[in-house]
Amino acid sequence: MIGLVIFLAVILVLLLYFTKIYNNLVSLRENVKKAWSNIDVLLKQRHDELPKLVETCKQYMQFEQETLERVMQARSAVASAREQGDVAGVGAAEGALRMGLGKLFAVVENYPELKADQGFEHLRQRITGIEESIADRREFYNDGVNLNNVRIAQVPDVLVASMFGFKVAELLEYSEEEIADVDMKELFE
Repeated sequence: MIGLVIFLAVILVLLLYFTKIYNNLVSLRENVKKAWSNIDVLLKQRHDELPKLVETCKQYMQFEQETLERVMQARSAVASAREQGDVAGVGAAEGALRMGLGKLFAVVENYPELKADQGFEHLRQRITGIEESIADRREFYNDGVNLNNVRIAQVPDVLVASMFGFKVAELLEYSEEEIADVDMKELFE
């Protein structure tokens, strides 16, 4: 009888332990989803602001259509990757978009009347603020992904993770172009 009680107590303790592990894994997974949703909201906001910026620039920059088109193509690539849930694609498209915006803002230096336009300045500040928020959220997202991935690879969590199908989450990484130093000379050519 005592042996049965001890056996049931051990089973109960193990069950509670595995339940705690499962709940912690669920919490980590949901935190990754929440962090991605926060990035997604900011990407949508920037997605909505970029056409306004390009339209404002078009009024002044008749000879810079290639720069404007590059920004809009990159915007479309980010939106497409975001809608497909392609984290790696978002990272690569983000790099292209950030480079395009950098070139656009550098080219604006050649148009003093555009720089003086209050609508342009408001949009530039708004997009710059969104860019900074995306960078902050990306760091938060990657921290959550790292915690999730480490936990589902460690023993005993790996046992629970494999039993219940927990998956490794994908980091939102910078492209090589985004990491590289900016060639200011190229931006002004």
